[in-house]
Amino acid sequence: MLEARDITLHYGGSQILYGIDLIAEPGQVTCVMGNNGVGKTSLLKVLSGSHPRSGGSLRLNGEELGRVNAQTMAQKGVGYVPQGRMIFPLLTVRENLETGFSVLPRSDHMVPEEIFEHFPVLAEMSHRRGGDLSGGQQQQLAIARALIMRPRVLLLDEPTEGIQPNIIQQIGRVIKGLRDRGDMAIVLVEQFFDFAHDLGDRFLMLERGRPVISGTRAEVPREELKARLAGLGAAA
Repeated sequence: MLEARDITLHYGGSQILYGIDLIAEPGQVTCVMGNNGVGKTSLLKVLSGSHPRSGGSLRLNGEELGRVNAQTMAQKGVGYVPQGRMIFPLLTVRENLETGFSVLPRSDHMVPEEIFEHFPVLAEMSHRRGGDLSGGQQQQLAIARALIMRPRVLLLDEPTEGIQPNIIQQIGRVIKGLRDRGDMAIVLVEQFFDFAHDLGDRFLMLERGRPVISGTRAEVPREELKARLAGLGAAA
C-alpha cells in the first residue's frame, strides 16, 4: 500500500537519511527500529508529508506521489501520530477528536463508536480538556484522533514513550486489532524492543540514517535484531 524507495533527506546542509527503502502492506506492521538520533522520526516526517524528501520515490496504492504536503497525505489516507502526541491542550477530548474531520467529507463528520471501544477512557473524559489528561491518556487521544481520519496507512512514532505499562498493553492490543482487520498498513517507530517485535511483520533498522537490517519476520531472526540493536547502543 505504501512503498518508499531510495529516500534521502536533508535538513539544511546536513544529510539525515541515505537510501531508505520501506514497504508497508495492509494487514502488516512495519517496525522501524534504532537508537535515538538515527533518523526514525525524520523518516516518518517524509512518509507523512511533514517534511519534503530530498530524493527517492513514494508510491501509495500504486500512485506515484510527487512533493506532497501533510494535508495532501492525510487526504490520501495517511494518518500520523507524532512523537510527543501534539494534542490541543485547551480543547476538550471530543474537540480534539473532531479536528480529524478536516480531511473527511461532511457526511463522515462523526466519531465512530469503535473509537471509544478501543479507548473507553476517552468516552469517560470527553468533556475534559486535553491538557488535563495524563500522558497515557493523551497518547490514546492522539491515536484516536488519527483513526478518526479513517486512514489506510497509520504512522506511529514512539507510542509507548513515557507511558505506564497497563496503557502500553492496551495500545498494543489496539494495534494488533487494527492490523488483524487486514485493511490498514501500519508503520511503527519504537525503541521498546519486545513491544515492537511482538507486533512486527517487517523490520527496518537504521544506523546514522542508513538501513542496516531490512526484512520480514521470517527473514530476520529475533536475536539478530536484538543483538544489532544492543551493538548500536554500545557503539553510540
